[in-house]
Amino acid sequence: MKLMIAIVNNDDSAVVASALTKENFVVTKLSTTGGFLMVGNTTFLIGMEDNKVEAAKKIISQYSHTRTHQAATTESFGRGFAEGALAHDVTVGGATVFVLGVEEMEKY
Repeated sequence: MKLMIAIVNNDDSAVVASALTKENFVVTKLSTTGGFLMVGNTTFLIGMEDNKVEAAKKIISQYSHTRTHQAATTESFGRGFAEGALAHDVTVGGATVFVLGVEEMEKY
């Protein structure tokens, strides 16, 4: 048995959750915030049999998209604003997926 932890951008979370549940995955959603850009994410906890991991990863990758976001730079913090130091483009979105082995699971 496996536990998948998938961190998905909030913009994609509804469609990812819908696609997973449509394929009979049981999904728990947690609202989380990324540490770098401080933007909202959804962290999914998904328990599954070992042979279902690739199907879940395929769904998540199909519906999790990257996009460009403007972020303030930290180089001007405490020193005032220099020309061009207010923002720069960074790539956000997509998904980060962890797959962990589960020794035991009980459902009551």
